Amino acid sequence: MTAHPWRVLQVALACMLVFACAAADEPEESGSVLVTTATPVHGSLPDTLLAYGSAAPGTSGAMTLSVPAEGRIMHLAVTAGEPVRAGQALLQFELAPAASARHSQAVSALELARKEQATTQRLLARQLATKDQTAQAAKAVSDAESSLVALDAEDGGAVVQILKAPFSGVVSAMPVAQGDRVAAGAPLLTLTREEGLVITVGIEPAMRRKLQVGAAAQLQSLTPGELPLRGSVIRIDRVLNAKTRLVDVDIKPAFAAAADLLEGAAYRATIETGSLDGWIVPRDAVLGDEKGAYVFQVAGDKAVRIPVKRLGGNADQSVIDGAIDVTRPLVTAGNYQLTDGAAVRTSDGSPTSPEK
Repeated sequence: MTAHPWRVLQVALACMLVFACAAADEPEESGSVLVTTATPVHGSLPDTLLAYGSAAPGTSGAMTLSVPAEGRIMHLAVTAGEPVRAGQALLQFELAPAASARHSQAVSALELARKEQATTQRLLARQLATKDQTAQAAKAVSDAESSLVALDAEDGGAVVQILKAPFSGVVSAMPVAQGDRVAAGAPLLTLTREEGLVITVGIEPAMRRKLQVGAAAQLQSLTPGELPLRGSVIRIDRVLNAKTRLVDVDIKPAFAAAADLLEGAAYRATIETGSLDGWIVPRDAVLGDEKGAYVFQVAGDKAVRIPVKRLGGNADQSVIDGAIDVTRPLVTAGNYQLTDGAAVRTSDGSPTSPEK
């Protein structure tokens, strides 16, 4: 009797499944793990603190201009964000009618006092006035001059005033528009010096004890394509920032680089706080699990797990402390596949250290 083709196919598939299961149950032949090694090196690396912030005017890097009198903005010669040079006209300001009237009255009073003084001196020459009258006329002139000087100090010195840049810099803020009426002393324009920007970053309160004024820092803009800058810490706050709940730290870039800063740009700062002494290893050489950090060294052709403490480091290297044997190669690659006692072979075929 001839078997049905479908029945034959079922038998064949069943046999293949049995063989596959049997093959999976067979233990895999153990082999060595290919690793890359290096000689352990003892040394030191800078201890650094990473912080983030942005470019902003320093404590004396900006000035807000105003007029101590009520008035009106007649013309704006610059816009926010525009660079200006020392002495350049920024805006035209006109005193309010009441302030203008006070100024005109003070000028008229001084002119009248001077005329009366001249008349008194002519009469004195003809012996038609006394020396006492001459002294009173001179005092009237002095009082009128003092009043005008005080009024000039109060309202700016003229009915129409041109505000000029006291130094070269950048217009960082302009809260007024052309035609606005403003109160006495209202901020009209903020000017930031060319080298007046600093990088203000925030650090955790507990880290401030590690930081000192003058510490070197590496600054990297978070804007793609910008070159790194060098700088130093110039100020460490003793209060928490109300918004970030961090301690603000000001970093001043090197003089040549300060002009390249853009106000408001975000930066990452790597601040040096000291040095770390220990075994310097590639960052990937240090692994970790629930038991803590560890590395592998090679003894003979076996991997030996060494518990270590990670002291710090940078993006490429770590500084560790532990019972490292300088005579045994340190595994720098391939360590993720290792367990304590696993057989290893080096990637370049070089001999490993003898078993100890």
